[in-house]
Amino acid sequence: MEACSSQAKFNVTSYRAVSVVILSLQAFAGLWINAFIFSVLVIALLKKKCLNSNEKILLFLGCSRFLYLFFVWLHYFTSVFYPWVFAVQHISPLSNAIQTFLLFTNLWVSCCLSVFYCIKIANIQHSFFTFLKAKIDQMVPWMLMGSVLLSLIISMFAYKIAREAPCNYHNGTSLEKFWKQGFNVDTYFFPLFFLSGFGFATTFLAVIFSALLLLFSLWRHKRRMQENSVRNVSVDAHIKAIKSILSFFFLYSINFTALVLSLVYTTKKYNTTWLLLVIFLNAFPVVHSLVLIFSNPNLKKTLLRSVLWLKCKVSSG
Repeated sequence: MEACSSQAKFNVTSYRAVSVVILSLQAFAGLWINAFIFSVLVIALLKKKCLNSNEKILLFLGCSRFLYLFFVWLHYFTSVFYPWVFAVQHISPLSNAIQTFLLFTNLWVSCCLSVFYCIKIANIQHSFFTFLKAKIDQMVPWMLMGSVLLSLIISMFAYKIAREAPCNYHNGTSLEKFWKQGFNVDTYFFPLFFLSGFGFATTFLAVIFSALLLLFSLWRHKRRMQENSVRNVSVDAHIKAIKSILSFFFLYSINFTALVLSLVYTTKKYNTTWLLLVIFLNAFPVVHSLVLIFSNPNLKKTLLRSVLWLKCKVSSG
């Protein structure tokens, strides 16, 4: 019996060690990538004294993702090596509320970016769409502010539920214990499940709708060009935007699936399924930001220049 207990304890410890290493590598890559986006745009802001709407969204997204990846890593690292910290009153619900706020901020702002691309690039002859195209630049600050407010409301709701949970909840140290801790889920956490699922679905559907509108715009534009035997340079812009949107759609599909499954598997203890879900959830802000860099000419050019400079420094050194 003691041997089995020791083996089980060793397996859990090994699992936690491996998970910390994987999440640390993910966090380091994500922090570097999003810090690069943020720093490049801040430098551009200092030089030009202003940013266009696309750059404003990217600046906001890079900053929020940097904070999100840092807090997720910090929470998980602390829960593994310093679990006694979460025994302090309000620490655990506050930590998870911050992560909830940053998670939904990332989802809403990245959704705003997809909608912005759709409205800015798609050519749809409709009075409401024409109105949006003319006003989209003025709407961007309000969209970002709305994303923050919605995320803040959800995080406050999550914090309130966590504080009202029974006392044994506050002794929880793992991420999954934020949602369920062995008591009545309907009483405490079902409203949060529903609200989170609604937020996940809303952002996902907005990205799908944006992608479909761009696909429709591209198909109709190409057909007109073929009928008139005229080449328009906007076709290239459409194709480039479609590639970016489709890549966003693919990433969003994986992320949405992982988010939904995370609501299902939150009651599980440390296992491979939970680790995979956490990896996929943390991979989204990393890979998506990398795609944004290579789809933005300025960011891509700066990155290649930085890599070339670093390569020269290493070679000369």
